[in-house]
Amino acid sequence: MGEMVSFTSSGGAREGYLAIPSGGAASPAVIVIQDWWGLVPHITSVVDRFAEAGFVALAPDFRHGGPASRPDEPRQMLNGPQMDEAAADIAAAAEFLAGRPEVTGKVGCAGFCAGASLALWAAGRSERIVATAAFYPRLPWDGMRPEWSDYAGKAALIHCSEADGTSAADGVQTVRSAIETAGGSCQTYDYAGTAHAFFNEDRPENFDQRAAATAWARTLELFRAKLG
Repeated sequence: MGEMVSFTSSGGAREGYLAIPSGGAASPAVIVIQDWWGLVPHITSVVDRFAEAGFVALAPDFRHGGPASRPDEPRQMLNGPQMDEAAADIAAAAEFLAGRPEVTGKVGCAGFCAGASLALWAAGRSERIVATAAFYPRLPWDGMRPEWSDYAGKAALIHCSEADGTSAADGVQTVRSAIETAGGSCQTYDYAGTAHAFFNEDRPENFDQRAAATAWARTLELFRAKLG
């Protein structure tokens, strides 16, 4: 359904996977933030699903065509200077979407694992992004200083697996408090008996069909209510 496109960030070219609803009507937009394994089929399928649900969707390729090369690389990426570059790319992706003729309304952001952490953070770094859905984010961010001041009037939704400690985990509570203190709203949902990556059908050992369907429905409800 989708195709690879290019957009500009920090003066350089970036690529991403874009899908547009088939109906032809102008639509709100969603940025999909990959987990640490890159722009894999699971992520492109989520982009396609958003398009089928009526959203113009784009997944930026932060790994420039390659997957994570080492098991410890994802945590290094969350804590290192790549975070600022990734946030800039997400903000640029939001501007790119807002400028497309197919897009009307506002921009949301959905992320998975490390990408969920990025999605939560990036919403405070871009005026365009007004709603975020985070699937089992990797929290807290050691060595990173998230900025939440631009969350006023925005909404976040965090889907928490039991294996990650549910919404009671310190990192999730810290994020929720920071968003609400900044004037945003943050709803958390726990999914009993689930493992990390319970939304990923390509990981059958972790996939939970019921939890995935419920989390997807809640995400669509948020975006339809907030993006117009």
